[in-house]
Amino acid sequence: MRITVIEHEAEAGLGYLARWLGLECEIVRPYLGQEVPERARDGLIVLGGAAAAWEDERSPWQPATRDLLRRAVDDATPTLAVCLGAQLLTMACGGTVERGKNGLEVGAREVVALPAAASDRLLSGVGAAVAVQYHQDAMTRLPDGAVPLMTGSQYPNQAYRLGEAAWAVQFHPEATPEIFVSWTADSGLEGAEELNAEVKAAESALVSTWRPVAQAFADVVREASDA
Repeated sequence: MRITVIEHEAEAGLGYLARWLGLECEIVRPYLGQEVPERARDGLIVLGGAAAAWEDERSPWQPATRDLLRRAVDDATPTLAVCLGAQLLTMACGGTVERGKNGLEVGAREVVALPAAASDRLLSGVGAAVAVQYHQDAMTRLPDGAVPLMTGSQYPNQAYRLGEAAWAVQFHPEATPEIFVSWTADSGLEGAEELNAEVKAAESALVSTWRPVAQAFADVVREASDA
């Protein structure tokens, strides 16, 4: 049993997920010239990255990644799309992603479960929770049939489910404090040290909230593989 992982850049890897999933991950690194497959293995994770979801000239593998995500939804392949991955999934399936009008959302920020999350296989145990954020683009219109699962004060579309087994999260459940520091290190971001400290202080809450979600996703992959 194996999860296909699309990693857009070395600084945005699996992080916590590498330890929490308990399943083998086949990491595809298109920024190193590796080819994006036409179909995923038993599951699919598409991670974040600095490019915008429409900047195909910057990341030439994004059209193939959108095609992969679309097929995964059509095939009911268990899929977890994170930040840029969520935006690529949104675009691939007919939604809209735009430069966010409310500025950069960054740091440890609250996300809040919507009513549909109560019966969701991944997010049923999450109410109001802290999550790592680092994005300036926003999913402004979700694909037809998407079920909104989480919201936030700065940007409303924080998580949704599409089809039988695809989840998109705008935030970064995989991001460790060390990964976040690597993102802010050369960013020139005002208040970076305070943001780093904020994420570090939230570490235990991040682990207690998002580890069960990752484990639930792994269970979905196992169940789909056994079906």
